[in-house]
Amino acid sequence: MKIALDPTPFHRTHGLLEFPRLAAELGYGYLQLTPHPDVLPFFTHPKADNALVADLRKACAEASVEIASVLPVLRWSSPDENLRQAAVGYWKRAVQIAVDLGVTQLNTEFSGRPEQPEESEAAFYRSMEELVPLFEREGVHVAIDPHPDDFVEEGIAAWRVIRGVNSPNLGMVYVAAHTFHMADPPAEIIAAAGDRLRVVHIADTMNHTASSGLRYITNPPGSPVRVHQHLKIGDGDVDWPGLFGALAGSGFLDRPETVMVSSVFAENENAVEVSRYQLTTMQDLVRSSGRSRAGTEER
Repeated sequence: MKIALDPTPFHRTHGLLEFPRLAAELGYGYLQLTPHPDVLPFFTHPKADNALVADLRKACAEASVEIASVLPVLRWSSPDENLRQAAVGYWKRAVQIAVDLGVTQLNTEFSGRPEQPEESEAAFYRSMEELVPLFEREGVHVAIDPHPDDFVEEGIAAWRVIRGVNSPNLGMVYVAAHTFHMADPPAEIIAAAGDRLRVVHIADTMNHTASSGLRYITNPPGSPVRVHQHLKIGDGDVDWPGLFGALAGSGFLDRPETVMVSSVFAENENAVEVSRYQLTTMQDLVRSSGRSRAGTEER
């Protein structure tokens, strides 16, 4: 398993080419390349040319840091056919960037609309018809997160949609900060996805369903918001021993192709300290899970 840093909290303080050195300084041997205006902005065409991609790969080599996963977020499940077709084109460039960076793992979201679930699912499968042959030809694996406010938000339901594509090059992301939106128990989702669970994002969150659903009060009542946080481990309600126990039981912690990402967005002012804390705590949780560390890659 690779333990990676999501550099999003550092976007305002560091340039893109500084991220590999920063990850190394914080103790990480791996980096996740998340949406960034210079490379893969949210929802629009990738902005990196071949020269910038080469510079980023060089910066990684100089810092002895690898990019473990690339995360584009594009509207490939949009019910708007023009946006869907554009997203498919953007995906093709995103895959080329990943391949040029030497990365075989991508992860993403469904990026449809919850108020149009049937139309979004149909759009998703149309996009898969065009993109899965590319994924298979390039030898990349794409894992998908059922993000809150998407056309599929529940864990088992998301796995069924992914399984329906019928390609080993498609799998699932488990985002711990989305735990209380996924409805199903974490252990059941992890067991269902099996070895197709390839990426896990580690951040805590409060259980918005607690206190009879009144932990967060919205006005007007019934507003269609999806409240969740990306807090450091221990600041929310996620059952961390239980989650890591489920990951250990599934073999996730022992597989060399899997990626675990520190994904805290709530404390940019303390990002250095939080990133180091996350790494140490993740390593401690892996050890306390009782599984062998054989095959686990860390700095």
